[in-house]
Amino acid sequence: MRLVIFDCDGVLVDSEPISVRHDVELLAELGVPMSEAEVIERFVGRSPEVMVAAIEDRLGHPLPEDWFDQARRRLRDAWAAELAPVDGIREALEQITGPVCVASSSGHDSLRYKLELTGLYERFAGRIFSAAEVTNGKPAPDLFLYAAERMDFPPADCVVVEDSRHGVAAARAAGMDVLAYAGGVTRADALAGRRTIVFDDMRSLPQLIAAH
Repeated sequence: MRLVIFDCDGVLVDSEPISVRHDVELLAELGVPMSEAEVIERFVGRSPEVMVAAIEDRLGHPLPEDWFDQARRRLRDAWAAELAPVDGIREALEQITGPVCVASSSGHDSLRYKLELTGLYERFAGRIFSAAEVTNGKPAPDLFLYAAERMDFPPADCVVVEDSRHGVAAARAAGMDVLAYAGGVTRADALAGRRTIVFDDMRSLPQLIAAH
């Protein structure tokens, strides 16, 4: 039996299009214009602190102390209005009977909010891990290795379900196989590589896991 480690954003909840649009708007307001493609390339799958550091580096000075909290409130309002589970994930989870957990770059409060909002929280309660718990976020392997250790599985017995370039790189660096979902904002060719199966329909996930 293998442990299935799920990313959250873009894998369980369809938050990436909302978050990317939100980030583009915030960056424009700060005078740091970026296209959606650039935001996806640089920040999707990474901790929020990475984007804050990039903004401050571009501006040459720190952001106001309350900026991050205000930005997070705006994003939560957008999630409350629009967030839904990734298409097909409910059906997939109903067929996956082995051990599962979540390992995400989001903070614990954000993870709980999104998973409760979409009705998925109880499926993973007590088995949700955040990059806030490790030294280095994705694309470093720390978070996936930490999740495997907490779940008492060796890395070789884990398979990661990811949707971002940085998340896929983190899973490979951890020595884990990857099922890379290309039905979101990241192109399939950016996810392809060693130890990786790329797929675009969450309803096929149970069969892919079983084949592993």
